[in-house]
Amino acid sequence: MSTVSRREFTATMVGAALPLRATLEAAATRAAQPSSAKAAPSTGASDALAALTLEEASARIKAGTVSSVDLVQACLARIEIYNPKINAFITVTRDAALAQAKALDAERSAGKLRGPLHGIPIALKDNIDTAGVRTTAASAVFDERVPDADAEVARRLSAAGAVVVGKANLHEFAFGGTSATSYYGPVRNPWALERNPGGSSGGSAAAVATELCYGALGTDTGGSIRTPASYCSVVGLKPTYGLVSIRGIVPLVVSLDHCGPITRSVTDAAMMLNVLAGYDRLDIASVEHPAEDYVAALKQPVNAFRIGVARAPFFDLLDADVSRIIEDALRVVGKLTRRMTDATLPSTRDIGVGAETFAYHEEIVGRVPGRYMIPTRRSLQNGSSAKAGEYIRAHWRLELLRRTIDDAFRDVDLVVLPTRRRTPRTVDASIKREETDVPRNPELENTGAFNSYGIPCISVPCGFTSAGLPVGLMIAGPRFSEGKVLALARAFEQATEFHKRKPPITPDTPVPPLAATEERA
Repeated sequence: MSTVSRREFTATMVGAALPLRATLEAAATRAAQPSSAKAAPSTGASDALAALTLEEASARIKAGTVSSVDLVQACLARIEIYNPKINAFITVTRDAALAQAKALDAERSAGKLRGPLHGIPIALKDNIDTAGVRTTAASAVFDERVPDADAEVARRLSAAGAVVVGKANLHEFAFGGTSATSYYGPVRNPWALERNPGGSSGGSAAAVATELCYGALGTDTGGSIRTPASYCSVVGLKPTYGLVSIRGIVPLVVSLDHCGPITRSVTDAAMMLNVLAGYDRLDIASVEHPAEDYVAALKQPVNAFRIGVARAPFFDLLDADVSRIIEDALRVVGKLTRRMTDATLPSTRDIGVGAETFAYHEEIVGRVPGRYMIPTRRSLQNGSSAKAGEYIRAHWRLELLRRTIDDAFRDVDLVVLPTRRRTPRTVDASIKREETDVPRNPELENTGAFNSYGIPCISVPCGFTSAGLPVGLMIAGPRFSEGKVLALARAFEQATEFHKRKPPITPDTPVPPLAATEERA
């Protein structure tokens, strides 16, 4: 089996096809394409198109003032320029996306509009199965894996008319929070290329922030949508556990895995959630819940909302800049809502169900351990000692926590807190920490508890540090309170200007070299 180095692979962009069955299978190509493959050059006009929000692009498609082909070409032109800098995509589905866009434009001309996502270019995290298109989970373990069926979320988006322009890079097997450990090379933060973008959905967030697509899907087991959303100054929504299907997604911890949208605005996230939400009887995590219109729900007034500030332990050891920015954000929230009080959420310290990760990988890591990246391999081998009794007791505690979590919201409607306590490390520092097995002091973060709770939460841009790095505010509510969570997030977005600021990356921005190590020498 042939392999390719991370450096060699990063220098190329792989073309592949995402099927819309007959149309897309005809356009399929999985051969590697260099970044110089023919594409419309990026211009001021195409950049302006790519800079639209999903909501704005959708309105133009509906009005007939822009075509899906126009939008796809605008995104592909920017991918050609910026993907070599940020490494957001593992696979670019150029030919398939253009073929799908052309077919959707023909439908539009014939008077058929599938819905608000008709003709909109998006990206999928590369742990989400796509029929006929390689899905790698950013690992050499799956470098030849081509699924024969779409994940349910990919199927829903395809049926709604969304156009997938590529599969986004990630932390290998979603097993980390930096997106620096990837067989296909680390993802870089468009706000500071020497920094990591967060993870594990780093490629999805970096692509959205750099205007390479209008929205993307990420997965979230311990913060993997919200962390990169915070670090890249975009919106990241983790829905209630089971509201969005995870069938057909390479699992990390099934009991904690969520899938949700990453976008440039709160309304865009609600538009995507309208398509993604729904019961899937073949998904063991899926739950039945009445259909809601989340775009309508986010327009509800928030002035009667009672807000809890979840200070302990989520405000412990904040970076000074993060603390200042969050306190400013809380003042804005306080003016928008009825009242603010401190709130306490239950501990999740005794809930450890990570044995599920080893259960998925046990046969593979035993057969081809050398195909895993060093940090992932080490974590999996350490996980082999998990005991069945410990796991079962932890799972019982998880189930009880989820049955009772809404009790924490008896006196408040929503809670707010920093998405992350610190700003991202450099890519070099991240790789070094992950590849070096040495004891370290704890660095507790804020996102993971909410995967155990299984409740909806969103990260929205709320400011920038003195070094120009983004900071996110997290808003969470009881189970199935997506409407209220989105409403407060939208009100905050409308009351501030942070979401309008764009990363400083340009076509001339140099890419900082990685530190020389034995592996990269």
